[in-house]
Amino acid sequence: MKTKTKILLIVTVMLLLLGLATIINVALNFRDYSIKNAIEKSKMTANIVENGLTAHMVNGIMDKRQYFLDQISNNDAIQSLWLVRSQNVIKQYGDGFNNETPRDSIDEQVLTDGTMIKKIFENSNETILRVTIPYKATATGGDISCLHCHNVNRGDTLGAISMEFDISDMRITGAFTILKILGINLIFIIIVLLLINKYLTPYTKLFANLQEGITKAYRGDFTHNFSSLVDGEASQLVNHMNILFKKMQETFGDIKYNLSAFIPKENRGEHDPLSEAKSIIVELSDIYKFKKTIELDISKDIVYSRIIDILHNKYEIKHFALYEINSLKTTRTLIHITDGNSICLETSDKDSNNCRAYRTKSDVISTEFPDLCKGCNANGLEYICITHTINKDASLVISITSKSKDELNRISTLIPSIKNYLEAAKPVIESRILMDKLRDTSLRDAMTGLYNRRFLEEFIDKVMSQALRENETYYVMMLDVDWFKMVNDTYGHDVGDKVIVEIGKLLRETIRESDLAIRYGGEEFVVMLHNATEEGAMKVANDIHSSFGALLFDVGAGETLQKTLSIGVSSFPSDGDTIWKCIKFADTALYSAKTTGRNKIVKYTTEMSNGDDVR
Repeated sequence: MKTKTKILLIVTVMLLLLGLATIINVALNFRDYSIKNAIEKSKMTANIVENGLTAHMVNGIMDKRQYFLDQISNNDAIQSLWLVRSQNVIKQYGDGFNNETPRDSIDEQVLTDGTMIKKIFENSNETILRVTIPYKATATGGDISCLHCHNVNRGDTLGAISMEFDISDMRITGAFTILKILGINLIFIIIVLLLINKYLTPYTKLFANLQEGITKAYRGDFTHNFSSLVDGEASQLVNHMNILFKKMQETFGDIKYNLSAFIPKENRGEHDPLSEAKSIIVELSDIYKFKKTIELDISKDIVYSRIIDILHNKYEIKHFALYEINSLKTTRTLIHITDGNSICLETSDKDSNNCRAYRTKSDVISTEFPDLCKGCNANGLEYICITHTINKDASLVISITSKSKDELNRISTLIPSIKNYLEAAKPVIESRILMDKLRDTSLRDAMTGLYNRRFLEEFIDKVMSQALRENETYYVMMLDVDWFKMVNDTYGHDVGDKVIVEIGKLLRETIRESDLAIRYGGEEFVVMLHNATEEGAMKVANDIHSSFGALLFDVGAGETLQKTLSIGVSSFPSDGDTIWKCIKFADTALYSAKTTGRNKIVKYTTEMSNGDDVR
């Protein structure tokens, strides 16, 4: 779009907006004026009716008041009018003519609150203003006093007058007014645009001519001849530009020709702003595509795999490792390593503060100082460690190694670009971490903090397939509190909850990190001991059994309670070819323990599955 067109368009829009604001202001003021005028009429009518009714009462002709009211109602400005009596007046004088009782909620509210209510009802055909004004008891001290005739207190509401005014004419009048203003504004806009176009055209042509010459100069062509239809300073500017460009053409033309003889075309760098801008745009486009892609990835592991692909394919980095750091636990987890072993010592995995890049929140480049990171064992390799914070809970570290300093220097120039990708991935990784936390919460029992049955159902097949693939074994224990229902029935669910919580705490303290403890349901728990021997499994079962039996639970009034456990044990894959079967067999052994005296540990045998009473 040409500059002149833009200016004319901007001026037109501004003038139209100004006209629109004027029209809206006039319309609103006109509407407010019409409404206020109708309200003033209603107040005047209410005064007239009040004085008339007072006169009728003083003269003892209240039964003749209907003619007076009919004359008031016949006013063209009033669409309808009716009186409303309060309950005090109705009790004293009855309902009155035409049932002078409240007709709607507005009448009732005015009689209750003693304040005027005005309300507008609008539709496509008409606009109605409803006004309801209260009449209150007064005592002037003279012969005329409301308290002489009414059994009320001073200030009580005796009644109200409701009126409806048709103010639809204000819309028609307002519309004609708005059309007049609109017409005046349009004429004004046309005149302004014609004047602007007349005086602006020479300047826009001069600007276009300057722009054309500068564009050619940006490409190295200074042969453009500037011209102008504007006299004065603009004409002097054109003359100066022509002289300047002539000198620049004579100077830079020769330089460009001479340099071309020394710099082969294929080795020339991109030094002009346009080429630099192009490189930046390409970079931004790639990052945008990367971000839009990972936003649809289901897990952070997939996002990490895409970052790894970027490092491999885009930046051609051959040897690197990607770590995720848990800032809360100060531990570090290896996500990916290209080949071989990490240059980082194991101490950095156990305590991430031993990683210099993470601890200092700055990039570490080995060439900056000998043996820079004490948490590394580089063995003659050069390295770069890039750190990037995801949130307060997690950070990433990319450890890149190279045998060549030249290669390391090349990679160091890529650090800002790599960080652009990490920054783009940051909100997505943070979101996936939060989703993982929420998922973990849904798979844990809120009371004990152990995994719940849903976790078992979702992950048991994965655990079993891995166990079969790696020739791993599991000992499965099913635990149940003896006579647990009696605890709830006798001491209440609070004590029962204490028992459950203590079991969860006991299981976490007893089993290893590689083992699983699951609240199976109610007072039943499942424990899966990974790669345990029978001797070791039975020792764990005995430890759990004896430790729980030694616990004392406060039940109030200075009393304590001790409970016992029954435990069933089975082995995978010796007792069953699936873990589900082994859980069933452990349950069968538990049932045997329950039916043979409770408070014991029973190892499953095949004979248990042959009994008629096996559940």
